[in-house]
Amino acid sequence: MLQHVLSVVAAVGAAAGIGPLSGRLLLGAFAGLAAAVVMDIPMWRQEEGYTPAYVAASVLRRASPNEVSFIDANVVHHVAGALAGVLYALVHLAADFVVPDVPIFGLDIFPHVVAVAVVVPSIYALFSYFVLPRAGRAIYEERATAVRGQWLRSALVFGVTLLVLGPALFAGIQ
Repeated sequence: MLQHVLSVVAAVGAAAGIGPLSGRLLLGAFAGLAAAVVMDIPMWRQEEGYTPAYVAASVLRRASPNEVSFIDANVVHHVAGALAGVLYALVHLAADFVVPDVPIFGLDIFPHVVAVAVVVPSIYALFSYFVLPRAGRAIYEERATAVRGQWLRSALVFGVTLLVLGPALFAGIQ
């Protein structure tokens, strides 16, 4: 099934004139979006809920997190996931040149591990130290530790999802 999806993606990409780099970036964006969707599950189950998405949307809209709609928070969260997926693809490409090829089960896993090891701390730090402090004093002073803890757990789920999905998606183009 996955090979079929990859062949369709490759055929569409070839028809649209998308080269190997653009194809990898698109696959990275897709993997990031999918990981953000999977990440929704632990976000909803934790005490702070979807607060990180509301905080990020509120910073972009220059409004209070209470004034942000669910749709805005959802869009910002999933677009951020896709952008993190593009970062994942770029780091993977760079690591692919540096890290020696050591296939495991027929897949070159190490560039994926390096990419996840860069992306997860990056998205955590971006949110925790640049976005959250700009969300307003009340949320930052009263709930910053809880929101950061939740974001860390959610970011780890994002990373595990990338670590599973990334090699499967990239296997057809390596």
